[in-house]
Amino acid sequence: MHAMQYGLTLPADYDMGVIRGRVARVGHLLDDWDGLGFKVYLLRERGVHGSPVNQYAPFYLWNTVEGMNRFLWGGAFQRLVDDFGRPEVVRWTGLAYEEGGGAGSPAAVAVRRRQRIPEGGELTAIMEEAVDETRRLAGEDGAVLAAAAVDPHRWELVHFSLWEHDAPKAEGDVFQVLHVSAPGRDALPRGRQW
Repeated sequence: MHAMQYGLTLPADYDMGVIRGRVARVGHLLDDWDGLGFKVYLLRERGVHGSPVNQYAPFYLWNTVEGMNRFLWGGAFQRLVDDFGRPEVVRWTGLAYEEGGGAGSPAAVAVRRRQRIPEGGELTAIMEEAVDETRRLAGEDGAVLAAAAVDPHRWELVHFSLWEHDAPKAEGDVFQVLHVSAPGRDALPRGRQW
């Protein structure tokens, strides 16, 4: 399992209806993408859920590297690059994935928390804590799913969760969910990834 995200931070006066319209037009194009666990089309609006910025920042969990690479190099990602410029794409290696009690419900919001892994920490214990946090989040009322992943280049953890209501029980940046493409969600491996 591989996690991926890029963010387009937009001007404070940007009409976020443009992003909503774009997702309404093209969001379905990944609904059957081979190798994709899920893509969540995410939006932050300045002043909503405490966001300091306007941002479009889709989050992906991939079942296969081939599916991810076909998305990035096969033309689909190029449309976004042509319209907005080439964003930095962040990738993490999967640590854990769990379905929540609200797994059959549509998601209203997502929460993403990125954190640095401290120097000198015992890596096994830190990764086990991330797995435990994934289980805890998935067990909270209203949780649709939860995942954790790590970037060993920057030594960064990411915790990601989807919620069926606007009051998530997770800390981090809160995003509005515009659309979910989930062709391979059922194939995502559950639990600890090592």
